[in-house]
Amino acid sequence: MKQKVLYIPTESHTNRVFRPETFDRMCELFDVTINETGQNFSTEQVTERIAGYDALVTGWGSPSLNAEFFGRADRLKIIAHSAGSVKFMLDRELVDKYLIPRDICVFSANRAIAYNVAESTVGYLIAVPRRWIEFTARFRSTGRWRAPDIESEGQFLLGAVVGLVSASTVAREVIKLLQPFEVAILVYDPYMSDDEAARLGVEKVELNELFRRSDMVSLHAPKIAETTNMIGEEQLKLLRDGAALINTARGSVIDHDALLRECQTGRIVVALDVTEPEPLPEDSPFRELENVIITPHIAAHGSYGLFRIGETAVKALQDRFAGRQVEGAVNFDAFEQLA
Repeated sequence: MKQKVLYIPTESHTNRVFRPETFDRMCELFDVTINETGQNFSTEQVTERIAGYDALVTGWGSPSLNAEFFGRADRLKIIAHSAGSVKFMLDRELVDKYLIPRDICVFSANRAIAYNVAESTVGYLIAVPRRWIEFTARFRSTGRWRAPDIESEGQFLLGAVVGLVSASTVAREVIKLLQPFEVAILVYDPYMSDDEAARLGVEKVELNELFRRSDMVSLHAPKIAETTNMIGEEQLKLLRDGAALINTARGSVIDHDALLRECQTGRIVVALDVTEPEPLPEDSPFRELENVIITPHIAAHGSYGLFRIGETAVKALQDRFAGRQVEGAVNFDAFEQLA
């Protein structure tokens, strides 16, 4: 008998993260009940339906879960989240009271998303220090072939010292992609051991040392209480002239008032794919600064990573039901540190 899977994402989500053949394979492998309402389910709707199902597949737009849900989830063995963070859906109390005692696995496809964010990060690390976007904008607006006030020489990515704030899933993919560029990589992450740093081939340093030594810094810290405004005036002033700062993590990681003051000096170049608030107000001074590149939270976009979401979600279901270890299973011991 096939395991029963309750699939609650909408059709638009399905089309975004599942190739047709991947979705069809899931439906062949399992007894799948699909959300055909065209709307995201509420907590009450998914609670009404979950009894008798072995798995729940969720995605962007899925609701939070509660004690009543788990009270009715009599056969649940895995929640396969075909998106990134699961913390909107679960809290520590639910983890301790239901998930751990019942051995319910929670899968997150954040590694699949990380591929796209890592690719974007490396793109920023190449383009931003070379100031391609500024040169293009100036040439388009003035016709000036090479604006003399925009620096065209400097330490670019090849041979640079790159600082990564947090050894997150994204950061670890960035480390892999940076290998051909002969960079020295510094990492600040209080949860990373010295042995893990050695395995990754990076140097573990304190936050201020990272900012002082790096030619370019990329932020990958999660949005949790401990990281709110963790990058402030003290760290920004440690950046050398001409340094690049990239944020594809969360806007809340940077003190935006301090960042604005530093950017207004013209001393550093910055790429922000995320901001606080998001989007920035129309009258935000950041919008007027040539040395600040703002993109509309698109670092995670891209077919490669998005379709890997569907592929890894199906594999998680297969592995769980076969009694194998689920790659991408949430580590409940580190739940508080999750994004």
